[in-house]
Amino acid sequence: MSEAGLRVVVVDDHTVMRAGVIALLAGEAGIEIVGEAGDGRAALSLVERYDPDVALVDLRMPVLDGVATTTEIVARYPRTRVLILTTYDTDAEIERGVEAGAIGYLLKDTTREQLVDAIRAAARGETVLAPRVAEKLVARLRRPVHDPLTARESEVLNAVADGLTNAEIGRRLVITEATVKTHLLRLFAKLDVNDRTRAVVVALDRGLLRRP
Repeated sequence: MSEAGLRVVVVDDHTVMRAGVIALLAGEAGIEIVGEAGDGRAALSLVERYDPDVALVDLRMPVLDGVATTTEIVARYPRTRVLILTTYDTDAEIERGVEAGAIGYLLKDTTREQLVDAIRAAARGETVLAPRVAEKLVARLRRPVHDPLTARESEVLNAVADGLTNAEIGRRLVITEATVKTHLLRLFAKLDVNDRTRAVVVALDRGLLRRP
């Protein structure tokens, strides 16, 4: 559509952050903030009501998080482009946002000019990525393909993340301590690490381990 009147909704559970984004965009000709929401469920109601061109969506929110919100908007209101605006820049977060259908991924340290340009580009259907995000995606694509973890290896990894010893893992999973060690060795090989702490860090970074 024409950039003469872009309709935007701002979705962020932090009131101050929401107000800051709205203030940044308030004086920008051709951009109109038509609504704001503090969670994903409320955001869907806004999108349905106002049919915005762009939805600025945070990742971590109550009720419905940014990934689920993005998925819903893309599926139900495909005319609205979702632009993730968040503080989180781990590989796992970026991949989840992009895979959900977001057209762009910005970090909250973006400047006013960058944000305005990103909104306009997103409305035109152009992909917009913060430089740091783009670097991470490129680096991710260049990594060698890793063998997936088995269900049992994932259970062992979660137990390691819980701080359990090999003996405690064995009791939890009803396997011998020797079997736990075998799974750990396979885990280390697949994750290309040499210790338990690094295994957890790498697994979190790759989205193989979800913690509350």
